[in-house]
Amino acid sequence: MLKILRYVLSGVTLLFAVYGLITNNFELSHIMMLLLGLTMLVMGLEEFQKERKAKGWLFVVVFLFAIYVSIQGFLLS
Repeated sequence: MLKILRYVLSGVTLLFAVYGLITNNFELSHIMMLLLGLTMLVMGLEEFQKERKAKGWLFVVVFLFAIYVSIQGFLLS
């Protein structure tokens, strides 16, 4: 379940990134950061399930930072 969710979130994030690069329209970058953060959260949960706590916490910290950046993007745009 988490693996499928990780692949879906990664694919959608990649689509937003490619769209921004091709069109030079970066106003959707905060949504891309939100999706990237959610991907990191899912990866962190997978690591916790595999009993790799250090990597799990690292992914959770990256998730929190990405969410912070995304919220700043929403508020400033």
